Amino acid sequence: MRFTKTATGGGLMALCLVLAASGALGHGDVQPQPVKTDGLKPLGTEWLAENPYKGDAHAISIGASGFNQNCARCHGLEMISGGLAPDLRYLPQGKEGDEYFVERMKHGAVINGVTKMPAFDGVISQEGLWAIRSYIESKHEE
Repeated sequence: MRFTKTATGGGLMALCLVLAASGALGHGDVQPQPVKTDGLKPLGTEWLAENPYKGDAHAISIGASGFNQNCARCHGLEMISGGLAPDLRYLPQGKEGDEYFVERMKHGAVINGVTKMPAFDGVISQEGLWAIRSYIESKHEE
């Protein structure tokens, strides 16, 4: 009887470890998702230097959805980061923040040979990315 309890306890412990590991590694290679941009002014293929949708309520709504699908898993819900990635509420506003945003979104971030953020250029349209930027700016904090 003692053997059975130990074996059952050990099996339960092993199952817990497997589930914990799969949860930690489950984040894994998540593919960026396209953002539906219906109703936004088309911007073409040439990247703009500044956010054309700044303060646009429709763009902010689209950007909120795009952020939740593509960014929240690392940058946190409502951009409140848990430490995995920068807290985007403090990203500079205006042209300075726009330049940083475009660079990161287009090219991603590779640190010490490890991809910390995927490149979104060619996956999410310029309209979708600027909508996400509009959402980020709408949540800005000092």
